[in-house]
Amino acid sequence: MTERGRVDAVRGVSLDIVAGCFAAIIGRSGSGKSSLMAMVGGLSRPSAGRVTVDGSDIWTLSENALADFRNRRLGYVFQFASLLPTLRLIDNVALPAMLNRRRPAVEIYARATELLSQLGLGDHLDAYPSEVSAGEQRRAAISRALINDPSVLLADEPTSDLDEQTEIEIMDELLAVNRDRGMTLILVTHNLTLAEQADQIVHLADGAVVT
Repeated sequence: MTERGRVDAVRGVSLDIVAGCFAAIIGRSGSGKSSLMAMVGGLSRPSAGRVTVDGSDIWTLSENALADFRNRRLGYVFQFASLLPTLRLIDNVALPAMLNRRRPAVEIYARATELLSQLGLGDHLDAYPSEVSAGEQRRAAISRALINDPSVLLADEPTSDLDEQTEIEIMDELLAVNRDRGMTLILVTHNLTLAEQADQIVHLADGAVVT
């Protein structure tokens, strides 16, 4: 709801995304891509309908249960890295796992070190976000998204502010996660070249799926 009345950012969308696939959500700016992603990711409640992830209707969960579900089962990579500037890269990556404390801290930090090293940041564990490049920040954000071994990785325009070469490198990392770990990858993008690599393409226009 806005000052000018109700705005239906997403209208009558019905779709299934197969577990383990790479799905791309495409459309022009304002088409509802990010709104749909926020609903799937448990960040924005739809006014009607259901969102089922891994067999759970997420919007029937209590607030605490939904927060726990997001933490354990979903990984997020946003348009900007959104790293906490006062924490080192390794602390940023470890943070989601430290919040649920299902593993000892030493194990969490060992996993964070492993993830950062796999993404070429093994020499920057103690660096702060301001001390590394935008591409390196994005790799740290991917590591953070993977720390709890989620079943679904949600990436909302994760390369839009990067140069072409860095964009290719980041997409290679995301595709490797999808391919090697069998993790479902849902990517919001306006880049048709990236979308063409997907197993499934969902085209939105004016909040609705275009078939």
